[in-house]
Amino acid sequence: MVLSKRAEKLEPSVTLAASAKAKALKDQGIDVLSLTVGEPDFFTPKNIRAAAIDAIEAGKVSFYTPTAGIPELRKAITNYIEAFYGLSYDTNQVIVTDGAKFALYTLFQALLDEADEVIIPVPYWVSYAEQIRLAEGTPVFVEATQQAGFKVTVSQLEAARTNKTKAIILNSPANPTGAIYTKEELLAIGEWAVAHDIWIISDDIYGRLVYNGHEFTPIATLSDAIRKQTIIINGVSKTYAMTGWRIGFAVGDQRIIGAMIDIASQATSNPPAVSQYAAVEALTGNQDSIEVMRQAFEQRLNDLYPLIAAIPGFTLTKPQGAFYLFPNVKEAITMCGYETIDAFVEGLLVEAHVAVVTGAGFGAPDYLRISYATDWDTLAEAAKRIHDFVENKRQNV
Repeated sequence: MVLSKRAEKLEPSVTLAASAKAKALKDQGIDVLSLTVGEPDFFTPKNIRAAAIDAIEAGKVSFYTPTAGIPELRKAITNYIEAFYGLSYDTNQVIVTDGAKFALYTLFQALLDEADEVIIPVPYWVSYAEQIRLAEGTPVFVEATQQAGFKVTVSQLEAARTNKTKAIILNSPANPTGAIYTKEELLAIGEWAVAHDIWIISDDIYGRLVYNGHEFTPIATLSDAIRKQTIIINGVSKTYAMTGWRIGFAVGDQRIIGAMIDIASQATSNPPAVSQYAAVEALTGNQDSIEVMRQAFEQRLNDLYPLIAAIPGFTLTKPQGAFYLFPNVKEAITMCGYETIDAFVEGLLVEAHVAVVTGAGFGAPDYLRISYATDWDTLAEAAKRIHDFVENKRQNV
């Protein structure tokens, strides 16, 4: 069998691969603690589940829906954007998709031609580069160092810009670093993008998961010119503990959104109907449970951070949002006798029975990603196991 070139070149998701490996060991009866997937451990709030059940019982979910989403949900999204962003959009500037990941996928398919370049700050979420390549575009990586707070500057972006630069991806709060750009930093980047006719892809999926007094600033709010140049990507999965419901959305330029709708019509027909009715309730219903979950993540961050920072050979910057720690473990790798991050992560899994994600898939091979979107007992025990693993290894090297 001969596969397509795109299939042969495609790199699988390191987060899903790590999660699958951890699950396989668990299925063998091994006590594996998985800190891999960015998935809240909370049940979807009761009011949202009840809305889904009501929609089923009312016979609303047995049929196809419009590709772009049911009218009620598209309206709920524009109202949500107006409430939390202060921006007004028409419903024809909205597409509902099978998760925010598919919103990104259809956007790249709609926006990119062969060799078009998209600037990606590094570290980056694992699917950005592969989705760009699937659209025959070219990812251009710009390093955001730990010393710079994992954020890029306009001078770096300008050095990377060419006449083929079509877009830039901004993810703030960021996966995997938890970094948040300030209003001033975003304004500078936004004005640079407008000046050079570069689309801004603003991945805001973690926008309501910010901690310890930090603030999320949507770049689209900073000027009308920047708003017109920005495509907002968001969804209900992280904020509302709805990863399995698979509802994301994109908001922005009507022509681009229209093209995304056409592409989705040939790919998935429409997002799951029952999930759409649940998402209407998520965006319009009682929001109290959202703050309860946010506070729980904040407490976990504040408690886990010093435990991870105390591990020999680990250095890290305290995240401001999302729900990941992203320590530099280069020194730990060396002191434990390993040559690569992949070997170190494999050792943690096989010997300490802790599953984390290698930073190599995020463009940062000296780092690893730890998700704290799980219960505290698991996090505390995992931190102890990692600490003991490093101590034992370095004593025996």
